Amino acid sequence: MPWLEPVELPGRRATLVPLAPEHAAPLAEAVQDGELWKLWYTAVPAPGRMAAEIERRLGLQRAGSMLPFTILDIDGVPVGMTTYMNVDVTHRRVEIGSTWLARRVQRGPLNTECKRLLLAHAFEVLDCIAVEFRTHRLNTQSRRAIERLGAQLDGMLRSHQRMPDGTLRDTAVYSITAAEWPTVRSHLDWQLAKPR
Repeated sequence: MPWLEPVELPGRRATLVPLAPEHAAPLAEAVQDGELWKLWYTAVPAPGRMAAEIERRLGLQRAGSMLPFTILDIDGVPVGMTTYMNVDVTHRRVEIGSTWLARRVQRGPLNTECKRLLLAHAFEVLDCIAVEFRTHRLNTQSRRAIERLGAQLDGMLRSHQRMPDGTLRDTAVYSITAAEWPTVRSHLDWQLAKPR
């Protein structure tokens, strides 16, 4: 039995469901909110590439290196994608990444709850020893969001990847360890309980 299996992770403000081909049209609509594919420091699929991106992620799932999700808002409308990726079964580590959200739900409790759901599943069901987050060094919005979760900066991978425009990406690597999870969980629960 594979270590990572498709699963639905329900929350109060968001639900993570297994990514499926039928999500292509609503996700193509969601990505237009903010024209996210135009951000040079990310790799978000353009509306016309959404079906191909879903198939790419599902191919990686079949290969055992990724578990992709569609993010649904409180009304069940697809508003983005996220994944467990860079899966290390032997050492029980995953990265939460390749995440994008429609602008209307960014910087709010929906993203915090998504991360809370993914972290809880990773530490409490999959028995991970650590969960990583990676982002472009210059993606300050993403870095601040990762830091608000309680993740610690492990370091910088210099000239780590080539971006679609040919520039080199320095990758900021963060993590949360199993020992830190109880404190991080309390912090996230406190954040989610605050009135908005």
